[in-house]
Amino acid sequence: MVRVGVAMLQGARHEHSEALYAASRQLGIQIEIVELRMGKQVDSELDCLVLPGGESTAMRRASQSESLLPALFSWMKEHPSRPVLGTCAGAILLAQPEFSFTPFVDCKISRNAWGRQRDSFEAMLDVELETPSGSQIEIQHLNRNEFNHQPLPVGTALESLSSERFHGVFIRAPRFEQSTIQCDEVVKLSHETVGVLDGNRLALTFHPELTGDYRFHRWLLKHAIDAKNPV
Repeated sequence: MVRVGVAMLQGARHEHSEALYAASRQLGIQIEIVELRMGKQVDSELDCLVLPGGESTAMRRASQSESLLPALFSWMKEHPSRPVLGTCAGAILLAQPEFSFTPFVDCKISRNAWGRQRDSFEAMLDVELETPSGSQIEIQHLNRNEFNHQPLPVGTALESLSSERFHGVFIRAPRFEQSTIQCDEVVKLSHETVGVLDGNRLALTFHPELTGDYRFHRWLLKHAIDAKNPV
């Protein structure tokens, strides 16, 4: 059993949960998703963490009353071997954690650097990150939760498990300042890096949870298992 903490501050939180469940079925493992809304919910029993996209300033403000972000950053500092996936605004939080924490990915990032909402786009990306393969599954959609939220439908087509290219969805996306990147550059849009890996912290400026390709979520779960069972 892998316990996955999903920060429920804002953004495509439930879509990440849907993608995580799909990835767990592809890998044939069981997971428990812990929806994190308060700092006191962030405990040492979590095996990995997802920081979803959204609006980073709104996330910081939403965190203030329950001190969620400081608790998440403390957890990452205390458990450096446990993997973290940060997407879009989540990548901003990894690169600019504030609260006197050292950045968790060694590069600088600029908010909304591709433009406004109308400048959002999709593009094929080259992935240079080793991700575990998984069996093909029929996509299942989550039901409405107790708050009557229905996750957005993601990826109606089955992923091509042999393809190295990834269908990237960029929504008011940030951009890594290319000259500042001092960690592994693992996803590229043409010659621009849009995904970096620093230890077990994976920061992506796009939204993998809005596709039917779950390779990055499989990566997270596989590395969580490896951290639980070191060789």
